[in-house]
Amino acid sequence: MDISFKFDPEVLIGADTLSMAGTVASRYGKRIMVAADHGLDTQTVGRLKEILQDSGAEAIVFDGIEDESSVEMAENIVELACAAHCDAIIGFGGRKTQTIARMAAIMAPMRITAFELLDGRFFQKKYLPLISIPTEGLDAFSFTGYFIVVDPRNRLIKSIQSPGDLYAAVIIDSGLFKILSGTNTPFFLLDDYFSALEAYCSTKANFLSDAMLDRALNLYARLLKSGAEGMNADTYIQAGFLTALGSSVSSPGAGAVLAYAVSARSRATKQQCSAVLLPVIAEKLISARPEKMARAASFLGSAGKAASVAEAANSALDGIRRCMEALKAPSDLKEFSIQLDRVMAAASAARALEFVANSPWTVSEEAVFDTIKRVI
Repeated sequence: MDISFKFDPEVLIGADTLSMAGTVASRYGKRIMVAADHGLDTQTVGRLKEILQDSGAEAIVFDGIEDESSVEMAENIVELACAAHCDAIIGFGGRKTQTIARMAAIMAPMRITAFELLDGRFFQKKYLPLISIPTEGLDAFSFTGYFIVVDPRNRLIKSIQSPGDLYAAVIIDSGLFKILSGTNTPFFLLDDYFSALEAYCSTKANFLSDAMLDRALNLYARLLKSGAEGMNADTYIQAGFLTALGSSVSSPGAGAVLAYAVSARSRATKQQCSAVLLPVIAEKLISARPEKMARAASFLGSAGKAASVAEAANSALDGIRRCMEALKAPSDLKEFSIQLDRVMAAASAARALEFVANSPWTVSEEAVFDTIKRVI
């Protein structure tokens, strides 16, 4: 049986690839809306603006997106993009910025609100081309036909459908990755490793996703074993790209949305929630996918000379916990005093998302309750 695999976005990865942004963006028009992360320094944003201008494009910059910003911020971008008759949108910044830019690209042509998009109003053939320039790497939903947001009206998790050819290009410049030297580095690393592990063990996994995610897990294992001080930008970027691509062929897991759910109802970030959920979900994956967890354990160096696949798989948990200890990552979220009652409504909504059914373990109400209770 022949297999056809087509990957639409143009992807540029490496040092100083930001310099290509003007060349890429000019293919889609003369007026470009830049949705920028407020945390980026003005010099970096100014550099992008100059690159666009040198290519003959006019840049309209909105730099008010913060980690705490609601998805309603996309409406501000839509308003500016429509008023300036922009031809494309660039999402320039962290993962929240990329999500909001993605929403704006879908919303802009029909001038719909964020709530209308959250409620299912969707026009797949009408959207602005989106160019992604991430500064925190790619997540598991970067190339999937859907992505996750928090509905600000009730703090529940929603899945938004995304056109398959929404992305015009993805430009990944290793020089922009400030998180590699920040205090949040361990959480991002564990979060991304968790995403790769869940997609690797998904019931939707196939030989193509296995090839990409196997390599991603190997690269992440190197980073985990080297510790926060030994982070290598090129290795991290390669692992993140393979995770995003592999997840689009396979499927993100239940742990990802549970992390979003807990974060939505607390002061903990999604990355912090993923870190503490990792060993708990890993236990379930060991039972459901022992062969793959044995492979993951071998990358972490914890399998040793295990007598059986089951023994090797069980050693994966020891390897994960050792890496977490070395990175000084907490094992729970008790410092945030999270109320179980508030979190469970969000967790139940997350559990109901369609792709969660691809998780290899039974994501029942009881299992979700037990999982959340163990980490908060």
